[in-house]
Amino acid sequence: MNNHVTVLEIDANAVLHNLNYFKQKLKSETKILAVVKAFGYGSDAIEIAKIVEKDVDYFAVAYANEGINLREAGITTPILVLHPQIANIKDIVKHRLEPNLYNFKILDAFLAYANEVPLMNYPIHIKFNTGLNRLGFWHTDVPNILATLKQSNNVIVQSLFSHLAASEDVNEQEFTINQINNFAYIVKQVYEHLGYEPMIHILNTSGVINYAKAQFDMVRIGIGLYGFGNTPNETANLKNTHLLKSVISQITLIKPGETVGYNRAFVASKPTKSATIPIGHADGISRRLGNKNGFVVVNGQPAPIIGNVCMDMIMVDVTNIDCKEEDEVIIFNHQQHIEFMAHKCETIPYEILTALSQRIKRLVKR
Repeated sequence: MNNHVTVLEIDANAVLHNLNYFKQKLKSETKILAVVKAFGYGSDAIEIAKIVEKDVDYFAVAYANEGINLREAGITTPILVLHPQIANIKDIVKHRLEPNLYNFKILDAFLAYANEVPLMNYPIHIKFNTGLNRLGFWHTDVPNILATLKQSNNVIVQSLFSHLAASEDVNEQEFTINQINNFAYIVKQVYEHLGYEPMIHILNTSGVINYAKAQFDMVRIGIGLYGFGNTPNETANLKNTHLLKSVISQITLIKPGETVGYNRAFVASKPTKSATIPIGHADGISRRLGNKNGFVVVNGQPAPIIGNVCMDMIMVDVTNIDCKEEDEVIIFNHQQHIEFMAHKCETIPYEILTALSQRIKRLVKR
């Protein structure tokens, strides 16, 4: 059992609020794919899936084992595996997951397995690279893809999709529109020769916000589900889904000249009251937040982190805060605090959330 006293609370009502916020931007017929990879962006993929399952059409995970975990938890909604590996093909089929086939090597491998089993009309997805240059076929691959698919009755293309590189950046509108137009051209080619019309999708969270006209058949909601838009105004319309809290383990009185933590990084210049909190860099609290770069909240007041962040603990200055051992400590409880942490760590909220260790207990608040 997980007996870590540090807890991440997941607000189910906030998740549903965020989902409905994006729904209102869409046509009634547009399908929604909820992205629950990376433990639901650091929360709990299974719990997030259970919260939204009745309100979405698809889930997406990065790797096969993430999809398997959802299936074993009773999730029956279609699951797209965004980055499947050839070694996982058998397990993907066993658990009725739907692979993204992004190059000829994995396409050929999956078709060979489908023929060997054999499978019949097994759903697959084809990804095209329109400028992100990460995964995907090129537009010039379309004739060979079509020729390959026509040799098999074992699979059916469930969707064609691509991924925007800079949909949140208003300075990259021309590039993004070119991506969308290039994708539309690819789709037209495929539709003309495949014999049927798979679903198409290209928009992520910020794509829905900035390019809703390109919603096509389905959109993919990732970070937006967890409370972040691509501008402060958009984020303000969303609700925070993650509340990370802990307790004070010990309070220590530090005399002037005494030090706190590894490498004696903090030196007290006056009598100081230090509180030790059971959370550290092994739990996802970056060392960059040490030495007063980050803070927690104790009894409604900010308490700066002093000294270096330890593996399992942080120490905070509570000299001017009325508190005692076992009092609750808020590590973060709103988007602005998470964004502040990200800024101090020179990163983005995605990393702050997904870095949260699985040894932290997860609880769903309904």
